[in-house]
Amino acid sequence: MSRIGKLPISLPQGVSVKMDEKTGILTVKGSRGELSQAIDSAISIEVEDGQLHVKRPTDQKRHRSLHGLYRALIANMVKGVSEGFTVVQELVGTGYKAQATGQVLDMSLGYSHNVIFELPKEITVETISEKGKNPIVKLTCNDKQLLGQVAAKIRSYRKPEPYKGKGIRFAGEIIRRKAGKSAEK
Repeated sequence: MSRIGKLPISLPQGVSVKMDEKTGILTVKGSRGELSQAIDSAISIEVEDGQLHVKRPTDQKRHRSLHGLYRALIANMVKGVSEGFTVVQELVGTGYKAQATGQVLDMSLGYSHNVIFELPKEITVETISEKGKNPIVKLTCNDKQLLGQVAAKIRSYRKPEPYKGKGIRFAGEIIRRKAGKSAEK
């Protein structure tokens, strides 16, 4: 049996789960909002004693693969509507800047022009610029999938390179450095 799939999901206070059997859409509501996910008809969901259990009908390969997947997706939805998710990115490089105005993130990344990125309405952005430190972009959202996708898109504008370490990196990410050319003697 799936080690992830068989773990129960504890529902915090104020979080409600509703499954629409006709459409197969699971809706999770909490203090920070509401998230929905389509669930395969083979997977069943039971709520008892403040815990949610994800069940599968058989041990077929397809059912086993969906079991852990949907349990992880539902656990992320429950955490998202109760606590939320945050991704912190750091802009490393001379002259790199970031400025947020509403849902628009304006970044100066060493190109001849500024990179302007419009964020989805579900994501809130905060930029921190302190003298002597690298600029920081802080993204917050209830939906972990959307947040990860947007963070990866922002990172793709200037991936960290291994020689000088310049680029957009996640906070705490370690970049393996390479030695440059050696001077001939």
